[in-house]
Amino acid sequence: MTARNISGKEISAQIYEELRGRIAAFKQRHGRAPHITVVIVGEDPSSQTYVRLKHDKAQDLGIGSTVLRLPADTTEEALLGVVDGLNRDPAVNGLLVQLPLPDHIDEARVLLSVDPAKDVDGFHPMNVGRMVMGDPGVLLPCTPHGVLQLLLRSGVTIEGAHVVIVGRSNIVGKPLANLLIQKREGGNATVTVCHTRTRDLGAITRTADILVAAAGSVNMVTADMVKPGAVVVDVGTNRVPDPSSPRGSRQVGDVDFERVREVASAITPSPGGVGPMTVAMLMWNTVEAAWNQLGR
Repeated sequence: MTARNISGKEISAQIYEELRGRIAAFKQRHGRAPHITVVIVGEDPSSQTYVRLKHDKAQDLGIGSTVLRLPADTTEEALLGVVDGLNRDPAVNGLLVQLPLPDHIDEARVLLSVDPAKDVDGFHPMNVGRMVMGDPGVLLPCTPHGVLQLLLRSGVTIEGAHVVIVGRSNIVGKPLANLLIQKREGGNATVTVCHTRTRDLGAITRTADILVAAAGSVNMVTADMVKPGAVVVDVGTNRVPDPSSPRGSRQVGDVDFERVREVASAITPSPGGVGPMTVAMLMWNTVEAAWNQLGR
């Protein structure tokens, strides 16, 4: 058995087509496009790449996009002042402060300063709380929401399934577990969350109908850890040396893809799986935030 490939590129393309219609309707009703502003501090190469991808996709969809680039020695107070100004600007519908921030800046304080109505990352504690309570109008964190959309749009049955998530981060593991147990579409699963202190990890992952790898460890999930016929979602984005690549490295996930695909029934690749969905859900949140702020 060779697993069916669940392509984030294909599913994100479906979402973008839906968003184009919602963006056109927003322009017709409000006379302008939704707008997202991304603030980046410093010159971290990976952050620069991510910001460029977000900016280019917004422009491709017809969403207004501004990138504010601040020097690495920007003070915390100065950054908070920038965020406050963007919170007050009615032309800005979505606001994202790119992480990581320089060490001298308190990330938690900065994220807390973002207006929850403009928090298109879905990281503000108020939005996290609304998500936990099952509020249908909240802006969901992009990667977990992207995983849900991958599963739903590829026909995977979530209701009643046993989902094992390897990784307990605030960005992926915890919010994804919460969404999957809710009484809603894409929920009603039984969820087990594993982590670095889990005993006999393989014994637990082999019970999963849906296995989500989100620990940030190269090839951590091997074929013998997967139940035959399981659906495997690889959230990992790790870089390994590759002299044949122009960059000298290439991206791999947390799953031993070539071997696991001979055991699973469906699997997401890395790259090309969850990554494109994260950007797609950021665009989704930007459009949703704009409609929420200006009216439907």
